[in-house]
Amino acid sequence: MDNSYELDRLVSVIIPNWNGGHHLPMCLESLRRQTYTRVEIIVADNGSTDGSLELLASDYPEVHVLDLGENRGFAGACNAGIRAARGTLVFLLNNDTEVDARWLDEVVAAFERHPAAGMVASKMLLFDQRDTFHTAGDFYRVDGIPGNRGVWQKDMGQYEREEAVFNACGGSAAYRRAMLDQVGLLDEDFFYSCEDVDLAWRAQLAGWQCIYAPRAVVYHKLSATGGGVTASFYDGRNFIYLLAKDYPGDLWRIHWRAILRAQLRITAEALRAWRGAAARARLRGQLAGLVGIPRMLRKRRAVQRGRMVDRAYLEHILSRAGP
Repeated sequence: MDNSYELDRLVSVIIPNWNGGHHLPMCLESLRRQTYTRVEIIVADNGSTDGSLELLASDYPEVHVLDLGENRGFAGACNAGIRAARGTLVFLLNNDTEVDARWLDEVVAAFERHPAAGMVASKMLLFDQRDTFHTAGDFYRVDGIPGNRGVWQKDMGQYEREEAVFNACGGSAAYRRAMLDQVGLLDEDFFYSCEDVDLAWRAQLAGWQCIYAPRAVVYHKLSATGGGVTASFYDGRNFIYLLAKDYPGDLWRIHWRAILRAQLRITAEALRAWRGAAARARLRGQLAGLVGIPRMLRKRRAVQRGRMVDRAYLEHILSRAGP
């Protein structure tokens, strides 16, 4: 029997996991309730020691488990899952999420309505405050600061329009396989933070759009599997990585003052909060970012060579004011 038609409609959901066994049942049960059924689920496990693998083997036999045996970070685990996936659409999903029953259907429909879209962003709401946003698609400002559109805002219908945004948050991002084949997978040098933003930059420069699908709803236990000192370090470092690797030269020439002000503002805020471990981690991250600039510049050449869009488009898609 020729199964090429079914494979064309197959989607792959990849869940990176590191000692998140207490989160997995909620996430996987919500995937079992999906109205879109042509789906494979892959858990890429970063060497968990909390019984996650035993739980998956006993309670979720339908899940394809990749036992990586070590912590490869978010990017490394997701890339392993993407390489193993068979779907023409690839979904990344945090293990500390619960998805609406029509989540997959709504994202697939958004891709079908927007053939130029390589990415689709979901409406992410807080798990414990389901009227409050985590993100309605992500933005990237011209001063080099990324962020979540609508974060902490009450959902009053202000983000109900299906529209182009800069990026899909990696906690529930969907990608077209054809786009990944063109621009590459997540950059594992980012390890923990902003790898989704880097991928969005490469995709946007190559002419792929990101569409926000407001009816594709995900509930997220924000910071349940990260945050604090770790997030502060990698945000401090990877904001600089993005500027060195992805931010185009013509925009640098226009907005360099705003970029420097934004970085100095981060430094000043961390210095004022010096007694806090997260503030010190942010400063260490900025220093590591400066040290890593030569490595990012070596990657920059390939990224900028792939650019297919003009400055007017980039100025349009980048947000100056954020949410």
